Amino acid sequence: MDSLAAGFWGAFFCTAFLMLVISLAAFRRSHRRVALMAGLTSLFSAAFVVAYLGWLPFEGAVEARVLAHVAVLTAAALALMLMSTLGMLRQTSVGRRAIGGLVGGSLLVLVVGWLLEPAQSLALSSLAAFAVGMMMLVVAARGAMRGDRAGWSAVAGIFFMLVALAGLSWIALDRTRDWPMHAISASAGVAYLCVIASVLWARYSYLLELSEVLAHGPSYDPVTRMRSHSETGQMVGDVFFRRDAEARPIGVIAISIANLYALENLHGRAAFNHALFVCAGRLRRCVPQNVEMGRLGEDGFLLLVPNTPDVERLGQLARQIRDRMLRPVSLSTSTDPARLDSRGTAWIAELGVGVLGTSTQVRPSQAVATARAMARTAWSYGSRMAFFDQKAGQIAELAAPDPDLSQTTTAAAAI
Repeated sequence: MDSLAAGFWGAFFCTAFLMLVISLAAFRRSHRRVALMAGLTSLFSAAFVVAYLGWLPFEGAVEARVLAHVAVLTAAALALMLMSTLGMLRQTSVGRRAIGGLVGGSLLVLVVGWLLEPAQSLALSSLAAFAVGMMMLVVAARGAMRGDRAGWSAVAGIFFMLVALAGLSWIALDRTRDWPMHAISASAGVAYLCVIASVLWARYSYLLELSEVLAHGPSYDPVTRMRSHSETGQMVGDVFFRRDAEARPIGVIAISIANLYALENLHGRAAFNHALFVCAGRLRRCVPQNVEMGRLGEDGFLLLVPNTPDVERLGQLARQIRDRMLRPVSLSTSTDPARLDSRGTAWIAELGVGVLGTSTQVRPSQAVATARAMARTAWSYGSRMAFFDQKAGQIAELAAPDPDLSQTTTAAAAI
């Protein structure tokens, strides 16, 4: 194979491998059905390419017979997975007919293929795979015209798949080594995997959000994708009043944003919602999985850190949150979807972070009120962080740790 053609196919296999790795990571977390679809799509696609490029340990008539079976089985499997992704198999009657038609048609092609010469059998199977792709293209186009949000993406993905299939069939039948045919086929294969990955990612994101909605009900806040203020109160009660419970240490971190209302007054509710959306997204990305969090009023967030009463450890997390959320953002001031990505007003959150190490023996309302009061007091501090100084009996600034001490601790940890 030409080195340039090998480079294109290397890009394809890298894409397939990356898609497989991401699907395995998603499989470990949740929604395993969608992750399984992504993993199988990458595996079947890579296996099909390996076979059609002639990299199997077969030659001559045996290779042609094997490729004929690979073509039929891969086409049927990818078609079934695509129909499942598009929701066509949810209706029992339609699903049974589709599965029956695919299985019956595949068996018929394989049986007829055995009555033909090996090269003719390979041509028939490749043509049958192309026909299955064309039928799926029609089905996806009909769904797109009916308003299916994944329909046009599926149409694009199937189109790229058909281009790749045609190129690979030509390569397998003619054994051409010309790099343009390999480049076109590999590029179409990469585009197919990327489009299908985007469709599955949209489905995965939808299911993630749906699971949160089902878990939290009407109290789920779609702007921040967190618990609403009322649901946060329920969360606090559950954490502090567990039935198994003896007194447990707990860390409480409150975050309060001072300039959200000024932003709304200047630029409208759309800018307010955009700022809240960005702040919540940044917060979710830097908070460990064991931390419970939710909204605290209209302008803040509340975090409960189990088994962490140490203010220093809480302060490390608070600094990460502060540094992430203080990054500037360009906010959209329009609700027009076509203008959401346009440059808007520059904004930086004026936030305060209150850090409280306590235990579940304390009344939850008192703990939350204290942390929130510290967060608002922290607006006036240079570090934007506050804690309750037990020695002084009052709220005080939580300053950055001594750099020399921090370097010594880091060196000791490295040793």
